[in-house]
Amino acid sequence: MKICIPVDEDKGLESPVCAHFGSAPAFLIIESETKAFQIKHNQDIHHAHGMCRPLASLDGENIHGIVVGGIGQGAFNKLKAANIAVYHSEYKTVAETIEAFNTGKLHEVTLQTACAHHRHGECHS
Repeated sequence: MKICIPVDEDKGLESPVCAHFGSAPAFLIIESETKAFQIKHNQDIHHAHGMCRPLASLDGENIHGIVVGGIGQGAFNKLKAANIAVYHSEYKTVAETIEAFNTGKLHEVTLQTACAHHRHGECHS
């Protein structure tokens, strides 16, 4: 499965996972089975509050799921409308996150668990 994980910086599988989708400087697009990946820089990082365009941020990349530390309701709704599953993770690195994803330890985000009020720019260090 091809998934997207927002990251604070590009360190490959050791990239720190960003705590919020819309403010992530980059996205690591990864095949969950093979762990082959590529990095995409967030072209929409400086969007106005509530104006996140998640699919534009991903530059047309065909993905099946997104794993986030946090995501606003607007971005969540746009992803769900595009039939992209959104999963929540509290793991610090991409390697830990993809392992949790592959072993079924991550739960899907719901409208009730998406961030209603969030602060941009808070990423794991």
